[in-house]
Amino acid sequence: MKRQARPVSLAWSNPVVRWWSLLTLVSGANIAIWFALYRQYHEQSSGSLSNTSGIGLMLLLSAGYVFGCAFRSVLPRADVQRICLVDTWLSSVAVGRSVATVAEICFAAQWAIVLHQLGTMTGAETTVTIAWIIVPLIVIAEAFSWYAVLTTHYLCNAIENSIWAMVFFLVGIALCRLLPEFHGPVRWAFIAAIGGIAAFLAFLMTIDVPMYLNRWRANLAAGGTLLHPLEGLRDVSRRWIVTHDIAEWREEIAWMSLYFSMAVWSSLALCVGYSLEDQLPRYRTEPAIVSTTPAIGSPVQHTATIAPTVTSRN
Repeated sequence: MKRQARPVSLAWSNPVVRWWSLLTLVSGANIAIWFALYRQYHEQSSGSLSNTSGIGLMLLLSAGYVFGCAFRSVLPRADVQRICLVDTWLSSVAVGRSVATVAEICFAAQWAIVLHQLGTMTGAETTVTIAWIIVPLIVIAEAFSWYAVLTTHYLCNAIENSIWAMVFFLVGIALCRLLPEFHGPVRWAFIAAIGGIAAFLAFLMTIDVPMYLNRWRANLAAGGTLLHPLEGLRDVSRRWIVTHDIAEWREEIAWMSLYFSMAVWSSLALCVGYSLEDQLPRYRTEPAIVSTTPAIGSPVQHTATIAPTVTSRN
């Protein structure tokens, strides 16, 4: 097993160590929240929940993402550069990228399930259609990610993250389509989600994707050569570079910090949202036609008023 190591400093004064500690702390809290949700819904499984099997699947998918991100927080690595913080085979890109692939597909599946649930409930065909194409698009993004990792081709990383941007742009459209269907806290939850998605898209298109494009151009200018995929497969399995140098990690810190915290929180929130299916109808807003009936013998007058009504399932 071939390893390359650089002098490391684990002093608390090293900003990389402080960042790593924060990632680990947040991941521990995320796991605790997941177990709290699991316990709550497991205790309710013998109760009156009508979507017990559905919430079980959502929790399973969330576990794939929560625990996958926790693994990547405890053992951070940058794939194309082959750098990591801990000298262990678990830090190899082959292991880490495999964990990331499963986790990200689980996360995409969560969004697909929730949007399909909401779109079916409201008859919003646009939302249902978007729900069906989320996972296939993310699978394509994962293929570009693996090709980038194996060949060290940063342009494929840019394409991968552009696909993620496309997916969440579509998710934002799906949520906008649902806004007129609900009122009250549900509508505000959608507005908050749309705002978060807008911020995420801004980050991807102004910071993340340009970072990979700049690396690709720099590699071209330096005359760098790409690995053959088979050669890259051996490389990601056998080589990792241990470094705690902030210069090596500076560009990775922003996206990893957001990804392993806020994205995980959204995965947990999707579980909560899905479990509230039986309560959503009381927040539905539907048009109803209210007509007045004239008294006998009086001139016939027809008036119609479109008024919002709230339906509830009790």
